[in-house]
Amino acid sequence: MPETSLADWLLRLESLHPEEIELGLDRVSAVADRLCLLPIACPVVSVAGTNGKGSTIAVLDALLSHAGRRVGRYTSPHLLRYNERVCVAGEPVSDAQLIASFERVELGRGDIPLTYFEFGTLAALDLFLRAGVDCMLLEVGLGGRLDAVNIVDPDIVVITSIALDHESWLGSDREQIAREKAGILRPGVTMVCVDTDPPLALQKRAAELQCVCHYLSADEVVPYALSPSLRGENIAAACRSAEIMGVDLTALDLAGVVSRASPPGRMQQLQVGGVDVILDVAHNPAAVENLAATLRTLPSSGRCLALFAVLSDKNIHAMIRSCQDVFDAWFVAALPRVPRAAVAADVVQELRNQGVTMVSESKNPRQAWRRARSLMGAGDRLVVFGSFYTVAEILPVLEKERSKV
Repeated sequence: MPETSLADWLLRLESLHPEEIELGLDRVSAVADRLCLLPIACPVVSVAGTNGKGSTIAVLDALLSHAGRRVGRYTSPHLLRYNERVCVAGEPVSDAQLIASFERVELGRGDIPLTYFEFGTLAALDLFLRAGVDCMLLEVGLGGRLDAVNIVDPDIVVITSIALDHESWLGSDREQIAREKAGILRPGVTMVCVDTDPPLALQKRAAELQCVCHYLSADEVVPYALSPSLRGENIAAACRSAEIMGVDLTALDLAGVVSRASPPGRMQQLQVGGVDVILDVAHNPAAVENLAATLRTLPSSGRCLALFAVLSDKNIHAMIRSCQDVFDAWFVAALPRVPRAAVAADVVQELRNQGVTMVSESKNPRQAWRRARSLMGAGDRLVVFGSFYTVAEILPVLEKERSKV
């Protein structure tokens, strides 16, 4: 085959299917059968929900690894490198491993079209089986019922928060979205749910399937509020899941494990040239509301500025409304390399419609950073949020600047 690098392969995957998203399991199941990927022999934890999936998996991975398990972890999207999506024993797999797996999936699919995510999911399962992992942690992508990860029968299902996001695909209220999330349940499976107000549709489906249910209350979550970068409910979900899998947490330094498990881009705090920068991948109203609540608890002696770039299919009005009181000025950026990105001028207009007057418009996040940085002084704070893409654009710039010091 002509492909010689991982970058070549990723470009190819983007062109294999005319749609970025096509929900349904028939195609991906057929290829999985051809590759003999199913059923999975080791324990599987599938994690679904609107927000907090990656954080929950990161903590659970750390807990299981501490207990001596060899863990395969599949998450999405990535921030800087595709390899972040597929980790074995705490480390991203290599380019060579990914390429070899992509070649096997390509050979196995024949003329069956696969989306980028479907192809990557099959490759991850292939890599985990070849690596001989003791357990798999799988992040469910869009929804649940028709997501490619749902070809795998899990032993434990974790449901994080359920909120409005991807409404055009999943439904316009929490009950509809919960029905899609509940699609990953199986008869008799163990379910851990940390949404403190679980939708009735989820509870009903779990009861119908006679699932072993662990609904964690708000009071049960409180002791797990150990870090501003990871929400207590996600730590609690990971801990309960680990205990179900036989991990003894009684003598564990949980705070230490959590501090090492925090994934990048989740309330990630950096000092860059004497100013504070916080990066957070909050990309829907519920996540932004959580971000704003956390910011209100963190003291700052100066101004709080927003660097904001977002996708067009998000509820931008609600995202701004939930956090505008936190910020003294906004630096809005376009995402020129992202087809789904919102037009920066439209975001600026939405801010003005909501009464925000201190607004700057930039052609990309890097330009927005330079403009914000030129106006910041000691004690000021910049918060980068709105999308995984936004954080991914800025994080390398910040790291490069820090390395010069």
